[in-house]
Amino acid sequence: MKAKLAKWGNSLALRLPRQFVTELGLSEGSVVELDRDGSKLVAETRTAGRIPHYRLEDLLATISPSAEPPPVENWPAVEPRWPDDDWSDIAPTDADMDADMGPAPDRKIVGQRHAIRRPKRS
Repeated sequence: MKAKLAKWGNSLALRLPRQFVTELGLSEGSVVELDRDGSKLVAETRTAGRIPHYRLEDLLATISPSAEPPPVENWPAVEPRWPDDDWSDIAPTDADMDADMGPAPDRKIVGQRHAIRRPKRS
């Protein structure tokens, strides 16, 4: 079978006949490996590097439901240490904060602590 080269930008393009495209499973964007063997031009299709496509329905169909779900365990990467620092000697109390800034309008003072008022649900 003969094919004619055509100009494509600064390159030459070779059109592949539909029969070859269909038989080799090629489509626009397919990658082929080009090589030269003397005066022969060899074009090999690459099918091994394809990424498989999965459908969610097919993947879910492979899962068999069990009577009881597996247990969930929480394994933290590092056990956090509780801080041993005691900042009570330099940390301001709620009374000190109120003296500096005044009580916040959305807070109600309860003893030495502030409680945030939450809106009532109707």
